[in-house]
Order: sequence, then structure tokens, then C-alpha cells
Amino acid sequence: MKLLSYFRGEAFQRGVHPPSCKLTADRKIRRLPFPPKVTVPLSQHIGKAPRPIVRVGQEVVRGQPIARSDEWLSVPHHAPLSGVVEFIGLRPGMRGTWIESIVIRAHPGATQEDLWGRPRDLSQATGQDILQAIWDTGMVGLGGAAFPTHAKLSVPKQAKVHTLVVNGCECEPYLTCDHRVMVEQSDDLIAGIRYAMRATGAERAIIGIEDNKPDARSVLRDAIARAGTLPEGEIFAELVPTKYPQGAEKMLIMALFGTEMPAGGLPIALGMVVSNVGTLAALGKLLPAGQGLTERVVTVTGSGVARPGDYRVILGTPLKFVLDYAGVPAVHALDARQVILGGPMMGQAIGSLDVPITKGVSGVLVFRREDMQVRETRQTYPCIKCGECVESCPMGLNPSTLGMLAAKREYELMGERYFLGDCFECGCCTYVCPSNIPLVQQFRVAKQILREKAA
Repeated sequence: MKLLSYFRGEAFQRGVHPPSCKLTADRKIRRLPFPPKVTVPLSQHIGKAPRPIVRVGQEVVRGQPIARSDEWLSVPHHAPLSGVVEFIGLRPGMRGTWIESIVIRAHPGATQEDLWGRPRDLSQATGQDILQAIWDTGMVGLGGAAFPTHAKLSVPKQAKVHTLVVNGCECEPYLTCDHRVMVEQSDDLIAGIRYAMRATGAERAIIGIEDNKPDARSVLRDAIARAGTLPEGEIFAELVPTKYPQGAEKMLIMALFGTEMPAGGLPIALGMVVSNVGTLAALGKLLPAGQGLTERVVTVTGSGVARPGDYRVILGTPLKFVLDYAGVPAVHALDARQVILGGPMMGQAIGSLDVPITKGVSGVLVFRREDMQVRETRQTYPCIKCGECVESCPMGLNPSTLGMLAAKREYELMGERYFLGDCFECGCCTYVCPSNIPLVQQFRVAKQILREKAA
């Protein structure tokens, strides 16, 4: 383990140190009221969208399964509130496309109580039983990747996992939802870690926390002590130096163990599995209750928000409803501000407020128009080959060359010779570029084109 790297003040090579804007770190999680209507997009994760198992006009209760699939990389969805299925069809998605969705109108007397669940005793459950239970919850990675959790925790027969790496870094400026979950749901998190250890066969779990969250480590160490000696193995909570993009699993493994993952490799090749703290805390609560995922914690912040904070939001809540409650003046038109889903480094600006909160949305950032004017008016210049992007890329890629190839639409060459597939779109190159070249946006387009050609 490379925990001594903490004392040397380094975590991994390259990366950046953007200013911290975690304005909501000390505020407790608050529950958002239920909206009058929710929209549940069927495609919210990597993998095939599940099919609806309800019909228009049908009454549903909160937590009831409403969409299901037997595809391995697909997960079910559950009704976020009790009400009536009003519509099944296309609705706007956050990426500008229209997605088949289920719209549920809330029942006037609906409560926030979960009315659907099958409590179970998992004390004697096998690893495979736990994986099936995780699949039934509809859980995906709540850190933003939205990869089905049951698939991520499944260990191939020829592989062996010795360590569960729990990602509590939350290196994105502004976001604090994972931080608050660690502080306020520490027992749920430890329970979720134990389930994940049994599912994967890991003998130890290490929670990696950036050193700007010492309170989280203190709370978690207390929770670990309360849990006592565990049959699954040992659990540790350790600090790592604050640096972006520490939250990427490859960077976190490097920071903790000093082990570099090979190009195109996965943590399983090193005997590790990585999972986010929010995901595991949710599993710790849902699995014994036999319930599905119907809500998540979302950071709502930025200069355009009057009441910033971390809110517990039911899935499918319209973004407009969230912004109204958080104090974003409704009199402002969308073009008077910028709204970003996710963090400022990896999140994406959206063009419509008619989209719902989905499982992968960890943050909503709203900036005033005056705050964005400098960015909007700055000009893009040709690459001056200064090498700043090369010095910042945590994967050791050459973003400058990739950017020039992207401009020439040499997408195959980018993938075959310059390892475009290893880019995980952290945005460091765009952040440091003095010519203001939107490098990471170019890489996203290139990847999308290559995926379409391969399909």
C-alpha cells in the first residue's frame, strides 16, 4: 500500500488542483418535497433499457417495479412515488435526445413512505444471492458512471479479488453529496461495504478519502469500530492527498497502492474492485429491506442558487422543480444562466430544464450569466504546443496531438495509435489549455463516432 505517499504530498502523476468551491460541505442533507409528477427514463445506464411492466392508467405504489429486463447490463426501475401511470412514451433526455419514459402523476394522498419491499435476512446468503439482490434494487454507480452495480461486483471465475476499494474522494469542485453521505450514513455505508465484500470475496476494504474531508474519515473510523470484528475481513478508512481527478478509479488505486493499471486494463486484473460510497451506502439500506432504488442525494449549488445544499431527491423529479425549491429565480430564462448536470470538470451543460433527475445525476450547478461572461467571450486560438495538456493528463496521453487529429477527423488514428480509449474525459487538458481549445469535447465526439462505426 502506498499510504506513505500521503506524507509526501503526492498521489499520482500529473492532474490539476482546481479551486475548491465546496460551499455545501457543512450542511446536512435535506429532503426535497415530492413533485406532482415524475418522469422515469427507461435508459439511465450503460446497457439495454428495460421494458415497461405497467400500463397507462395503472395505480402504482412507491417502490413498486415498473420496468424490467433480463439483459445482464440492464437494471429494473421502481416507482419513485405512489400515483397513476399517466404516460408511456418519448420524453426529453439530458443529452438532447428523446427517451422512452414512464410518467407517473402523484396521488394526492401519497406519502414519502416506501410501500413496496420484501425484507430479507441476508446473514446466510451466498455471494451469488447478494448479487441477485443488488440486481433487483436497480442499483447503478451513483458516482455518475451509472454502470450496473451487480455487474461491476461480479467476479469472473478465473479471477480473484482481494481488495474492495471504496471511492470516497469526490474530487470534483462544488460536489459534496458523497461527503455528506459518508458523514450522515456511515453505518449504512459500512453495511453496504460488507455486502460488497461478500459478493466479491474481498478480504479487505479500503475507503479512500481526500484529505479535505477529515470529518468523514473520523466518522467512518467510529462506524468501523462499532461494527467490531467482521467475518468478511477488515475495513480501513484512509486519507489521500487532494488532487483532481483522484475520484477516477485508476488514480485512486495509484494513490493508495502505487500500482499503475495497464492501458485498457480493469481493477479486477489487479485483484481489486472499486465502488462509490454513495452506491454502497444505498445498498446498505436497500438490501435488508428488499427495496428498489427510488431516490438519491444530489448537490445543488453554484452562484445562481439561493439555497444551495445536498438534497435527497426522488428519481424522475423535474429539474425545474429542483431549481425552484433550491431558490433559482424562475424569472430568469435559461439563456440567462448556465445549468450543468454533474461537476464542473466532467459534467455537461444542458439545453432544457424539461429533464428529470436520474440515477447518475450527482450534482446540479447553476451559474449566473455575469459569472459566465468571461468564459463565453473568450476566444479559441490555435494550439501553441506549450505542452500544458500533456503535463496535466493523468493517463499520460498527448491531448495536443489528439486534438489536432480530431480537427482532421482522423478518429481511427486517434484510437489505434494514440490510445483515445484510455481517456476518461476528466477535462484536465481543457482546463489548462491557454488556447481555450475544447479538447475533451472533441474527444467525446471522436469516441461517439468510433462507437457508432463499431456498432
